Amino acid sequence: MTTIAERFAAVTAELRAAEIAVGRATGCVRLLAVSKTKPAADVAAAYRWGQRHFGENYLQEALIKQQALSAFAISWHFIGPIQSNKTKPIAQHFAWVHSVDRLKIAERLSEQRPDYLPPLNVCLQVNISGEASKSGVALAELPALVEQVAKLPRLRLRGVMAIPEPQSDYAAQCQPYRSLCSAVQALNLPGLDTLSYGMSGDLRAAVAEGSTLVRIGTALFGERSSLR
Repeated sequence: MTTIAERFAAVTAELRAAEIAVGRATGCVRLLAVSKTKPAADVAAAYRWGQRHFGENYLQEALIKQQALSAFAISWHFIGPIQSNKTKPIAQHFAWVHSVDRLKIAERLSEQRPDYLPPLNVCLQVNISGEASKSGVALAELPALVEQVAKLPRLRLRGVMAIPEPQSDYAAQCQPYRSLCSAVQALNLPGLDTLSYGMSGDLRAAVAEGSTLVRIGTALFGERSSLR
């Protein structure tokens, strides 16, 4: 049976190869381990091999794992849809939020971020493929939302996140990421340093088109459990 250590080594090697293939600096793309539905023991195993950033979709599940792993110096990222009644615990217990898609949510996160914690790192989710089933701000509306969120006092706007419609063709995978990267560059805001996109199936395309953070789950932890 393949171990987490072996998967971690394989994923890291693939990521480094993707960077080299397009002439990017080794290590410039961060790995976010998506640990949703996985037990705290799996997170601890990946941590022992050097992984420090973990992404969770489900709030209650994440809070249980955070308590169990409180002795570990983990940077927790919330990457799932955000309901208004969940913003307070998210603001209190995470270092990053990748799925901010409207001003109301950003305002609540800012208001509810404790003063004793550093500003909450946030990315704005962009619905880059225009899918009705997905959350996210339209690309044309991104500049206005950036301007509004950047003014909120307890947030640090870091960049954007996107999950485009799946494509098997490499060129088709590259196109939405290229459009999003260009749009972020056009904003010309130095603080926007994070392009959170790319998963196992389109990692090479994401790295080629400027991703600074890729989200990997199954390739690192194995098939997901249905247990929540």
